[in-house]
Amino acid sequence: MKIVMAIIKPFKLDEVRDALTGIGVQGLTVTEVKGYGRQKGHTEIYRGTEYAVSFLPKLKIEVAVPAETADRVVEAIAAAAKTGQIGDGKIFTYSIDQVVRIRTGETDSEAL
Repeated sequence: MKIVMAIIKPFKLDEVRDALTGIGVQGLTVTEVKGYGRQKGHTEIYRGTEYAVSFLPKLKIEVAVPAETADRVVEAIAAAAKTGQIGDGKIFTYSIDQVVRIRTGETDSEAL
């Protein structure tokens, strides 16, 4: 089992969700986060005063999937989230040791 975690631009959420639903992913978790990568933030002018925005708003998406499905999930997210501009985000994949569905007590692949 794997967790695929993606950091994406907020306006790409609907496209990513639709892409994941299209390949059979049944659930995902979305968290609003802030951060920066190579773009290092930017400056904005508000009421005539310039100020630096160091942390940009992003969304973190986490999807738990069987190991054999992880590559398809990564490809779907990458295709749906890509704008070709700096700050498109990153995708991380890591292993899960154990999963338990609290309501039923199901474990591992049955709990996904």
